[in-house]
Amino acid sequence: MQKLMIVEENNSVNEFQFTKGNLKFAVIGHIEWINFIEVNQLPKPGLISHSKKSLEFPAGGGTVIAKRLRELTNSEVHFFTSLGNDFYGNQCLNIIENMGIKLHVAWRDKPTRKGFSLIDSEGERAITIIGDRLAPTHKDNLDWSSLNNMDGIFITAADKEILKKSRIAKSLCTTPRLGLDIINDSGVFLDGLIGSNLDPGEFFNLNELKLMPKFVIKTEGENGGIVFPGGRYKAIENKINKVDSYGCGDSFAAGILYGLSSGWDIEEILNLAKIMGKSCSEHFGPYKYDK
Repeated sequence: MQKLMIVEENNSVNEFQFTKGNLKFAVIGHIEWINFIEVNQLPKPGLISHSKKSLEFPAGGGTVIAKRLRELTNSEVHFFTSLGNDFYGNQCLNIIENMGIKLHVAWRDKPTRKGFSLIDSEGERAITIIGDRLAPTHKDNLDWSSLNNMDGIFITAADKEILKKSRIAKSLCTTPRLGLDIINDSGVFLDGLIGSNLDPGEFFNLNELKLMPKFVIKTEGENGGIVFPGGRYKAIENKINKVDSYGCGDSFAAGILYGLSSGWDIEEILNLAKIMGKSCSEHFGPYKYDK
């Protein structure tokens, strides 16, 4: 088993180190082309603001999870998705493949979904999305047979038949944004159902689930969160200022899948996930690049 070590200085978590595994992962979900814009404060009616920094990247939950899993393993990560057959779709393809991710794309005659993430001086973000979420379906002519070799699969957008196909993996995780109706109708047992307890779009009650997952994790940002079974957990206290909260929850989710696939206990899994979520908040945009 890989050993997780937390390096601390003055009660601040600075980095994590552990031996990369050779686990094989797949992500099935969506991509959004996002313009990340730094602002002094989030918009108010009638106010004109100016930005001194902006970046554009393919993002969205599926992309961020695939990228973070790629950082954790020596193996190639497979990403099954759907894109519009347009300029932004082709940009997404080129950039994500350059991240070392194997992309399986179902092309659509629709625009690639785009959006803006405005980040204020406190590291909080407000997101506006443009267009429909494009997701793969089981009818798409993609290499679904490669799922048979996966240790872990995370799904952010798909149909119930893909959920059934994915159960072959050692560990299978998803988010409430997939849709409780899809989760319930599939009849599939999940190893992890991970979502924000603060986001109305991800909030749900446990009695809404027909089949209880191995773990349900509801995150609450800097207040930690709740894991069922297990109870409340604390967030990491870190004196490093938060730069941007975009992608923190997705990074956390990638850590959960990695730990489950590695056979760790829930405390070790949460430690990795919390560190990954926190580390994502320490740079502008969801990815750390040398500039």
